[in-house]
Amino acid sequence: MNSTTSRVRSAIVFFAVIVPMALGVAGRAYADATVADTDKTIALYKKTDPGIAAFFANAAGYAVFPGIGKGGFGVGGAHGTGILYENGKATAKTTVNQLSVGLQAGGQAFSEVIFFQTEESLANFKGSNFAFSAQASAVALKTGAAAAAKYREGVAVFTAAKGGLMFEASLGGQKFKYEPFVPQN
Repeated sequence: MNSTTSRVRSAIVFFAVIVPMALGVAGRAYADATVADTDKTIALYKKTDPGIAAFFANAAGYAVFPGIGKGGFGVGGAHGTGILYENGKATAKTTVNQLSVGLQAGGQAFSEVIFFQTEESLANFKGSNFAFSAQASAVALKTGAAAAAKYREGVAVFTAAKGGLMFEASLGGQKFKYEPFVPQN
């Protein structure tokens, strides 16, 4: 068997295994987040690291994404929905989308909480002008992580893996959309 045929077969097997896995993980995150989902995520974060309670108590606002699905092979993407909280009350639906390019393969799901330190950083998010660049970093949720975490440019981000496997050395950023809840009369 020549090397070209071998490479083609390897690529077919790889795509047959990785692509469905990536799409399956990403697909689970497409469902709209509910306040109940985000409340469970908040409780999990507080249980895992009790120090994070100070971030929830003192932030001008925070966005909770209970499930973000991410997948890719060379070119990747991620999507998730969440809820924005202001003064401890759910005020809006928010979505996150990400496109990345680089060395990457697989799929994974994770939750993410973004804390806004000031009214200015919160207003920037609500203006749908908010995006993370490739240089942004998040703190992995674990006991004691909040004690070492710091706000950068008025924002602190925590993530927790939920499942999947992804190898990644890519560049990409997250872009957010904000949709206020319509008051019911």
